[in-house]
This record gives sequence, structure tokens and C-alpha cells, in this order.
Amino acid sequence: MTASEQTSRATAPVASHFWLANQPYILLSITALCWAGNAIVGRLAAGHIPPVTLSFLRWSFAFLLILPFAWKHLVRDWPMIRARLPLMIVISITGIGAFNTLQYWSLEYTQALNTLLLQSAAPLIVAVWSLILLRVRLTLPQAFGVLLSLAGVLVILLHGDVTTLSAINFNKGDLIFTVALIIFALYSVLTLKRPPIHGLSFAAFTFGAGAAVLIPLEIWELCTRPLMALDGPNLLSLFYVAVFPSVVAYLCFNRGVQLIGANRAAPFFHVVPVFGSVMAIVFLGEHPQLFHIVGFALVLTGVFVAARKQFA
Repeated sequence: MTASEQTSRATAPVASHFWLANQPYILLSITALCWAGNAIVGRLAAGHIPPVTLSFLRWSFAFLLILPFAWKHLVRDWPMIRARLPLMIVISITGIGAFNTLQYWSLEYTQALNTLLLQSAAPLIVAVWSLILLRVRLTLPQAFGVLLSLAGVLVILLHGDVTTLSAINFNKGDLIFTVALIIFALYSVLTLKRPPIHGLSFAAFTFGAGAAVLIPLEIWELCTRPLMALDGPNLLSLFYVAVFPSVVAYLCFNRGVQLIGANRAAPFFHVVPVFGSVMAIVFLGEHPQLFHIVGFALVLTGVFVAARKQFA
């Protein structure tokens, strides 16, 4: 079987039965919505659930949830996974184990505003990794779109007042989150080099392997930090992070990157803080203002410009 036939077989089950699987912009928007919720839940869980425990349980539960649906695909695709096992393990470590653990750890030290500002740099980091590993350069429209959406994010986060930049204090948590972003940007690009396997096979393997590499850190954390309380808020937090930013978001993100590439998908990172602002308005009772509308318009315009297909 040729590589093109393998790729067709890997993607056909998804593409032929589900309309949504061929809608990259909707998939990446769902991803951004789920990840915006993850940042809020992760911040709420800080101090209640240790970061390695939250990450380990998140991916362990996500693996168990997806395994029944992925098992037959895993069995079929195992020879291709085994042939690229080192790459698959690196992908699992970067996108699953390392990134999320560092993200939850950073939220113990930093404020949400800082992480949202830092996350806005993700498309630029993805572009650097794409250039290094794939020799793919940003087009002028993509670069313009990234900068435009970044400007929109800054308008929202700074409430339209650039003088508030002077009030932001970067700390240990910001450095940790910056490292996390660099690692996740690497994952975003590496997924394009994955073997031509079914999306469920890819998700199940990376979820399981990502959780497995956290076991030594989890043992260390259990010995050095207080245990998580088995109360309602903590269990609800675990349920959310295992289902939505894990199973739902990663399936959508991986498929979106597969359809349009890492550089065109990266501007959707800017949609995460936009959704975060909307959630603050809906759930925290904040009132929308003019800077929200201006910022949203800039972000959406930038994402449209950067993510749309360029024709020669």
C-alpha cells in the first residue's frame, strides 16, 4: 500500500461520514472555545489540585474515554505507529504531558491576564518552528493576519488603554508558561509529520503515552504535596478538563491542522482569549464595552486573513 493510499484510508472514515470533519475553521473555533474554558478551570483549580495530578488525571481519563472508540483503529494502525514510535513519543510528551503540566503549574504563580498576553505570541512561535522543521515560511497575508489579530487581543486585554501595560508584572509563572507555549508550538508542527493513521488512533496513543510519561512526576508530587480533596468542585474540574479541552479540543485541533496546516491554524490561538473575555461577560457578570467590540472585530478579521487559502 502506498503512502497516499494509507493517508486516504486514514482520513476517509472521518471525512466521509461527518460533515464537521471537513470544516477546519469550525473545528479550530471549537478548540479555542474549549481551551478558553480550560484556562478558567485551571486557574480555579490552582491551589486545590496539584498541577501534575490535574494533568495526569486529565489525560488518563481522556484516554479511557476515547479508547473504546479508538481500539479497532489502534490495532489496525499499530504497525505504522511502531514504525514512527520515537516521533509519536515526542509528540505525546510535547503536546500532552509537558505542555499541560507546565500550563497548570504556571497558573499557580501568575494572573490570567499575563497568560493571555503570552498566548497571543503562539502563532509567531509556530511560524518559527515551521520554518526550522518544515522550511515553511509565513506568507505576507498570514503575517499581516497574525499581527492584526494580535492587535485585537491586546485591545481586549488592555481594555483599550495601552497605559495598563505598565501595571503588568511578569513573574515565575510567566516564564513557565512561555516555555509551555514553545513546547506546544513544536507539537503543532510535529503533528504534520505524524504517520498516516486514523485521528482516533493518533489521539488515543498520544493521550495514553502523554499520561504515562507523567507517572514518575505524579509519584514525586504525591510524596511532596497534599493530596487532592475528592469534593464536588474538584471532580467537576476533572470532568471538564478530561472531556472538553482534551478529547473534544484535541480531536478538533489535530484535524484542523491536518486540513489547513500549522501556520494557517495558528491564528486561532488568538480566539482563545476572545472566548475567555466572552466567558467573563457571561459567567462573571462583566459588561461588554466598546473595546470588546473593536478587539473582537480585529481578531476575527486577522484570523480570516491569515487562515484563508492563498491562491497563486
